[in-house]
Amino acid sequence: QAQVVESGGGSVQPGESLTLSCAGSGGLNLDGYAVGWFRQAPGKEREGVSCLSSIDSVTYTANSVQGRFTISKDASNMLKLEMKYLRPEDTAVYVCAATKWYSNSVNPSQYEYWGQGTQVTVSS
Repeated sequence: QAQVVESGGGSVQPGESLTLSCAGSGGLNLDGYAVGWFRQAPGKEREGVSCLSSIDSVTYTANSVQGRFTISKDASNMLKLEMKYLRPEDTAVYVCAATKWYSNSVNPSQYEYWGQGTQVTVSS
């Protein structure tokens, strides 16, 4: 069945880097889809991290990660989130999402495909 799958999460110390990946599977090709990374920490509301349009333009980056996180999609349509200078407050479950029906969106309700999430833990 069509779905997106994340990978690359783990536990790191403050200041270190980590790169997450997300790929479509089950016949889902992310070419032409708007895609994004969202995160949710325990007890906190889900928030958008960074989003790409259906033509791979960066349409949103949260102020809290500006200058530290970079979203991109390669030629094979694998979505990535490069995270640098990680902080304890970045600790959360990171989720990849995709939508065919919107070319540019940071609204979670407009995404129809959601991954299972990958845990990122930043602690000393």
